[in-house]
Amino acid sequence: MKNINVEEIFGSNVFNDHVMQERLPKKVYQKLKETIKEGNDLDLETADVVAHEMKEWAIEHGCTHYTHWFQPLTGLTAEKHDSFISAPLPDGRVLMSFSGKELIKSEPDASSFPSGGLRATFEARGYTAWDPTSPAFIKENAVGPILCIPTAFCSYTGEALDQKTPLLRSMEAINKEALRLIRLFGNTTSKKVVPSVGIEQEYFIIDRKNFLARKDLVYTGRTVIGAMPPKGQEMDDHYFGSIRERIGAFMHDVNECLWKLGVPAKTQHNEAAPGQHELAPIFEEANVAVDHNQLIMETLKKVAYRHGLQCLLHEKPFEGVNGSGKHNNWSLNTDDGINLLDPGKTPHQNLQFLLILTCVLKAVDRHGALLRESASNVGNDRRFGGLEAPPSIISVYVGEQLQDVLDQLIATGSATHSRKGEKLETGVSSIPEFRKDATDRNRTSPFAFTGNKFEFRSVGSEDSAGEPNVVINTIVAEAFAEASDILEKAPDFDMAVHDLIKKQALESRRIVFNGNGYSDEWVEEAKRRGLPNIATMVDAIPALTEKSSVEVFERFGVFTESELRSRAEIEYETYAKKLNIEARAMVDIIRKQIIPSVIKYLSVLAENINEIRQALPTADTSTSEGMLAEASALLKETKAALNTLEEARLTEEKMSDSKERAVFCRDRIVPAIDAVRVPVDKLEMLVDKEYWPMPSYGDMLFEV
Repeated sequence: MKNINVEEIFGSNVFNDHVMQERLPKKVYQKLKETIKEGNDLDLETADVVAHEMKEWAIEHGCTHYTHWFQPLTGLTAEKHDSFISAPLPDGRVLMSFSGKELIKSEPDASSFPSGGLRATFEARGYTAWDPTSPAFIKENAVGPILCIPTAFCSYTGEALDQKTPLLRSMEAINKEALRLIRLFGNTTSKKVVPSVGIEQEYFIIDRKNFLARKDLVYTGRTVIGAMPPKGQEMDDHYFGSIRERIGAFMHDVNECLWKLGVPAKTQHNEAAPGQHELAPIFEEANVAVDHNQLIMETLKKVAYRHGLQCLLHEKPFEGVNGSGKHNNWSLNTDDGINLLDPGKTPHQNLQFLLILTCVLKAVDRHGALLRESASNVGNDRRFGGLEAPPSIISVYVGEQLQDVLDQLIATGSATHSRKGEKLETGVSSIPEFRKDATDRNRTSPFAFTGNKFEFRSVGSEDSAGEPNVVINTIVAEAFAEASDILEKAPDFDMAVHDLIKKQALESRRIVFNGNGYSDEWVEEAKRRGLPNIATMVDAIPALTEKSSVEVFERFGVFTESELRSRAEIEYETYAKKLNIEARAMVDIIRKQIIPSVIKYLSVLAENINEIRQALPTADTSTSEGMLAEASALLKETKAALNTLEEARLTEEKMSDSKERAVFCRDRIVPAIDAVRVPVDKLEMLVDKEYWPMPSYGDMLFEV
């Protein structure tokens, strides 16, 4: 394993600020920075200079092609490669060029991307538009180094068809409203407020040969059948355990690739389930963090392939062990280094923080269903509800210290003290003394305050982090705007701030819960409080088009109603399509692999019983006969359940309405899939491993 000089390679494949300062004329650099910082228009003359230097830098790094790299509503990224060749010269040579116009805009043939009815299939035109706030980078792969230009993707008529456009809109909204709010507290120096995000990425790694032998993983990303091995995660020995050699080599190469791309990969460790791991970067501006998370997922898959491994990003690839999430840590920072979610040493005296805190509580209380929807996908339905992920009930954990401050505010209208962290008593004299935090953590909370940020733990591991950040930015911007509306008109600002903090704390206290989110008692308590328990993706989607959602998104220019309806349509379609694929994969695998293998095993078993009877008429064959009878009964049960699934699938395929299909899949296809699995998993425990046609859970989870 080669040594890595992190300082030397970090950002080496990024057209970052350091590179731009070196290569761009001073005036051009200043104009580009003004565009990035203040949103000013970039004239074509300036863009031409930037494009030329970007091309020259890319060619020096071996690039022959560039692409507008964007994030359509598939959950993945998309790219179309164009070479820098512009035209052959008369003398037979070729001219390499890249104009400002090509940098700023591209027209992909984009009719096949999901649009939810915003565009007719025969109208193929869509535009990708350069996002200068996210730096261009070079991606190295089998086709050679490619210059990637992060872009937004919109339709011919301007509707957003991607994750980035609404994210940038929401960032503008919260910047405007946060500045408006902090100006009331006397801050005249900060010029910009940016949502800062850190995204923890969980994933599974298995041997690629086992992956290719499991067609359910190949087709759906998860195992639709599979019996648990003798050992799972009961011993908790994998969590933070020593990293195995093969995984360590993989992680080493992942880090090198990410650091070259300017992704600040910071933390790596084994997660709770066998074969599960986590990678976490340092906080970045929200749109860059979302871009980088897409690169992280892509890099994990690409590097795993090089090592003969397979990275699984599905939220629940294996039943019986923990699934994978993507913890979205969100905070607000000014351009001059102030974290607006830092409570300070005396949060009871920090009125600006308390107002911002209660604004966030108000936003989550009002739009909890919308926040829950932003973390919805098919895989997450199988992850929610177990003792491995936040519950489907949205609540906010604030911790003992802030809970005490809020209680004081509600009871008396003012807070006089804040709890302090005490010295940690370990009982070991040689351990250095240190003070513990004033508040513990709560891993069962979907939306937890963790010191100076909120951690939204519900996001699925293979999902884009764009949608949850769009929702958080927008609903908090609304709460900030409403607070500013009140305070700007108040004759006595200090009294109005105290009153507003108390009012918001009181009205939003039902959303605050510091207890065990996994408990049955919380389900009942949440119901009493009137908090929705949204169990599935299909139940969550309607939140997108509720009146309150349309109003808040349209007010801040993040989504139009037509854009929201199109996204709801896409999500219904996606849900039905993915479950249809799961059903078809299950039918195909069981009919072509499982049933023939079981029949072959039963035939051999029956022949052995007959041979024993003929050779030893008095021999006891009851055990073998019992196995034969049990396996035969399970095979019959499997065939019956499979027929029920096939009938349901064929019924669903005849439906035309996307919502109707999705509801049918939730109510009929999912239970039918689960019903087939029961006898098949029992058969796996009976049939000789020699005859079972695919790798077991034990093979996949422990053979790396």
